[in-house]
Amino acid sequence: MAAVNRDRLKNILLDLVRIDSLSRREGACARRIQREMENLGVTCRFDNAAEKVKGEVGNLIARIEGTVRGAPPLLICAHMDTVAPGEGVKPIVEGDIIRTDGTTVLGGDDKSGCAIILETIHQLHEQQIPHGPVEAVFTVCEEIGLLGAKHLDLNMIEAREGLVYDSDAPGYLFVRAPGAKALRFTVRGLEAHAGMAPERGLSAIKIASEAIATMRLGRVDDETTANLGLIQGGRALNIIPNEVVVRGEARSRNNAKLDRQVAHMIQCFEDAVGRANVTLEGKRFDASLNYAVHTEYEAMNVPDDAPIVRKVVEAARRAGRVVKPEAMGGGCDANILNRRGLVVANLGTGMRDIHTVREWLDINDMAATAEVTLELIRLQAGG
Repeated sequence: MAAVNRDRLKNILLDLVRIDSLSRREGACARRIQREMENLGVTCRFDNAAEKVKGEVGNLIARIEGTVRGAPPLLICAHMDTVAPGEGVKPIVEGDIIRTDGTTVLGGDDKSGCAIILETIHQLHEQQIPHGPVEAVFTVCEEIGLLGAKHLDLNMIEAREGLVYDSDAPGYLFVRAPGAKALRFTVRGLEAHAGMAPERGLSAIKIASEAIATMRLGRVDDETTANLGLIQGGRALNIIPNEVVVRGEARSRNNAKLDRQVAHMIQCFEDAVGRANVTLEGKRFDASLNYAVHTEYEAMNVPDDAPIVRKVVEAARRAGRVVKPEAMGGGCDANILNRRGLVVANLGTGMRDIHTVREWLDINDMAATAEVTLELIRLQAGG
């Protein structure tokens, strides 16, 4: 079994999480990764995704030439961007546990994946493990719609199967993930003085709240979730608000369920808006609704018997570990890459409480994932 250098893995992670890299601002993180790669003699290039996402830098693509003739190339991928609050991260180290200080996210999503890839490449170099071509891709703007993967220049990639490292549970290979649709509702009412004549107004915020109160949100069933995450409206405390914008999403691994959930959310708003009207001086004023639905990404469904899945399970066995194919509730770059003709699964890194200021991870989980990856690379080369 190929072991990893846990101290170096930890130090790489700590270096990366201390680098601010909110979406569209991944430049410093990309340069740090590029420097690490090039010090190992790895060729690095950037694609033109930067101009398409209006960011600092495009996707970073590194290719490690194979040492075994004829071995198929393997893709390993993680994203460089993090969510807010993600600036000025000050990690707390408690042995092998890395935590946030409670004021920001840690950025283990997905700096843990980036660190695992870098340590894997270190080990290929140091242990001289026989391998085919390995293509390491570090994407941008994953957190704002998987934009880096959507604009990844596949002409720069030879591999057609591989792994994304972007999920919490260690020991799981996520092969099924939901599709997602983003929703935007704009409710328009009628402004009035809140103290002098509230009965002459139609509160857009009140109408929207009535719609939300009737809506199925959170975990709808074992395949489907829904959330309303942003509300903007009103101009002053003493004005009945005449407009509010509510934005949310629905996700499901089942396309029919996703469509039904979206239709339900729309109907809740239509019903609440349809009930809202006021008559002034003999003229009726009705509330109105505009809405838009946008497909963020399609569902992922990699068969359990796909070659990449069978190889990861066998690689884990050889590493003395167990990896199980499973379904997850989040989307990731693998959703996009599978739709673009690759076969890519998502291997857990051990990040916990992601997208919160309670985020933490265990270096031992990351090391386990790196060890499985090294065995996978050996297996891919016919070892």
